Amino acid sequence: MATKSTLPASPAPTITVMINGEMVTARQGDSLLSVIRERGIAFPTLCALPELSAVGACRLCLVEAVGRPRLLAACVTAVEEGMDVRTDTARLIEYRRMTVELLLAERNHVCAVCVANGSCELQDLAMSTGVDHVRYDYIHPPDLTLDASHERFVVDHNRCVLCTRCVRVCDQLEGAHTWDLAGRGAATRVITDLAMPWGLSVTCTSCGKCVEACPTGALFRKGTTVAEMTKNRGELTFLDEARRSHVWKLGDFPMKETERNNP
Repeated sequence: MATKSTLPASPAPTITVMINGEMVTARQGDSLLSVIRERGIAFPTLCALPELSAVGACRLCLVEAVGRPRLLAACVTAVEEGMDVRTDTARLIEYRRMTVELLLAERNHVCAVCVANGSCELQDLAMSTGVDHVRYDYIHPPDLTLDASHERFVVDHNRCVLCTRCVRVCDQLEGAHTWDLAGRGAATRVITDLAMPWGLSVTCTSCGKCVEACPTGALFRKGTTVAEMTKNRGELTFLDEARRSHVWKLGDFPMKETERNNP
């Protein structure tokens, strides 16, 4: 007879929502983003990764919900019974394009000389949202630096979009919490160990998870040059699933699999 500890968990109750005029069944507690992606709907994100907690930092996954006065960030909004959501209105399309343009204007994102050229999620988003020029003045803060003090990796603050993936993956998958944020507004920067050079960090394990999670060329491996940097998201997926299931299969480790977050 099964004991209480071995009984399977009860499935989450299902609810019904409308997405772009289509009735969809979803699990209670799921995020709008997960439900939208399960439907195969092309949907932009920059800060979200399935293996990490959601923070709503990039604001690219905004949706309209009937009866709600404000736009909702799909990654941090739970589905509710009867919710009626739109993902592709003219208003949302314009907001996403504006957001991408502002990201490009805030720092130095010159693709032609970037290590991640051709493998950059911001570059992909610019193409998918129709950004062929930027309507806003470029900021290009003069204090942005490049830290190559680490033995294996480099951080280029010129390419950072403050998605906090590095902060979250270091904390939630590696457990080191080497990365954090400092400053406010446009002056915000990612830092290691209370703003000491990365190479002097006493908490960094040199695992490289932050590099694999980074959506742009802000974090890259030493020795890579223009358009040579690719990311292996399969490694993060493998580690997340192995920790959840407590099953580790070395033969399943995706050493050469290169995945991209956005469909």
